Amino acid sequence: MQNETKQFIYVLKLIPSLLNQDNWTKKEEEIVGRHFAKLQALLKEGKLIMAGKTLGLDENTFGIVILEVEEEAAALKIMENDPAVSEGIMTAELFPYKVALIKNQS
Repeated sequence: MQNETKQFIYVLKLIPSLLNQDNWTKKEEEIVGRHFAKLQALLKEGKLIMAGKTLGLDENTFGIVILEVEEEAAALKIMENDPAVSEGIMTAELFPYKVALIKNQS
């Protein structure tokens, strides 16, 4: 019997100093590039359902990543190894989640 997958969401928030665009350097841009590349890899692996962020850059800005993996430990490892989190430009919090409705992409 194959393990059933579960869904998890992690919510990302920029560290307060990066809410001011003037504080961004090439380093932060490179980290975001690695973050996006990691999400693309997860999509190819079939572990990412969707990812996105709110528009704007203020204290209400946040991103979400919705995963489908076999266990919470796997989701936690993915979140902790997200370059934006592991390199300290974003904080993240993981929650069990269940997609109830989703638009057909065909």
